[in-house]
Amino acid sequence: MNTTLRTRTAPVAAVALGVITLGFGAASVVLDSLTHRPGTGGPVADAFVTAAGVVPVTLVGTLLAARRRRNPIGWMLLAITIVESSPTSQYLILDYRMHHGMLSLGWVAVVLQECWPMFLVLITLLLWLFPDGTLPGGRWHRPATVAAVGWLLFGLVASSWGVLVAAAGNVRIQANGDLANMLPVTFDVVNGVVIAGTLVSWLAWVAIQIPTYRHASGEHRQQLKWLYSGAAILVVALVIAVFIAPLAVGEAPGWGTQPVVDALTTLGTAALPVCMGVAVLKYRLYELNRIISRVVSYTLITALLGGVFAGLILLTTRVLPFKGSVAVAVATLVIAALFNPLRKRVQHAVDRRFNRERYDAEAIVVAFTGRLRQTIDLDTVRGDLVGVVHEAFQPAHVSVWLPGTAPLAAIPAPARPDADQPDR
Repeated sequence: MNTTLRTRTAPVAAVALGVITLGFGAASVVLDSLTHRPGTGGPVADAFVTAAGVVPVTLVGTLLAARRRRNPIGWMLLAITIVESSPTSQYLILDYRMHHGMLSLGWVAVVLQECWPMFLVLITLLLWLFPDGTLPGGRWHRPATVAAVGWLLFGLVASSWGVLVAAAGNVRIQANGDLANMLPVTFDVVNGVVIAGTLVSWLAWVAIQIPTYRHASGEHRQQLKWLYSGAAILVVALVIAVFIAPLAVGEAPGWGTQPVVDALTTLGTAALPVCMGVAVLKYRLYELNRIISRVVSYTLITALLGGVFAGLILLTTRVLPFKGSVAVAVATLVIAALFNPLRKRVQHAVDRRFNRERYDAEAIVVAFTGRLRQTIDLDTVRGDLVGVVHEAFQPAHVSVWLPGTAPLAAIPAPARPDADQPDR
């Protein structure tokens, strides 16, 4: 009975937390307008950036919490998003600076405003618990459990400053929405320990990923590929936002104020939890190489065709006697003619590196075609055909029947590594 109740309660609780998280994201856009603090791109751009960051992570967290209720990763994603997306600064300005503390739930905003140490703690635990939500087993299980519980309690202590301020009732807010109350030295030390411990933990986690990936196999290796892919997208987005974009407009490296860059950074940040969600759900993991292959190939194709198009425009306008729309039309026709041959060549080259399954399957089919030209025995051809289809496409079963002959016995396929597994 208790198990059935928990099974029914988990999806409801997950959906409720998801709705609260989306509500916080929507409230931040509204409060930005009420406090006259919209993003640099205006209310529309501000709403887009917020939705791009909050919606994907919330959906993934809700799905994981509902379908993998025993795995804490989904619940942690929702908690992280609530802490990150809650419009505490805007609400504190609206309440304590514009309405002199007369609005309700101001104390909740004060508490959440000072929960950033817990945000770092949850991200650290999220990485170490990936993908099955359990700590290392064997002799390391007890020390890992003690460390995780201690780290969680330490984060709660570091995040308790907002509770103390709200309980005292003497809330003072700066113009940017931060607390103006003087932070005790004890909390300064605790916060410094949280930041240092987070950096050390992240570095240790990165250091063990190389041997972990080398010893991983099957489904676990595919899950790590999803994790590393999301982390790579995040790192690239941060590098673009912090270094490339500011230097391109003549600014010093740092967080810029361009709305387009902010949106791309937000999408890149959301890529990591989305990839983690896919890995935890273990849904069609064998398609990851195909996804990477397509992304890389079409990126290369776009870059090559863009370069050719720009070169043709310069050639026709600067060297040849073509101007305006005629040059654009000629360049467009050339690009249209080059697209399909270039796509095939680039896709073939990328598949050899990133999508070996497809490349190997094509090689198997080509080898079978060569053997077929030199084989005249029908039974040999039929057996070879069954073996090639089974090796190249991994079907559930395969059989060949020809008129006047008995069908060749079906060959069952081995169990797929991406099959759904019960909760652990």
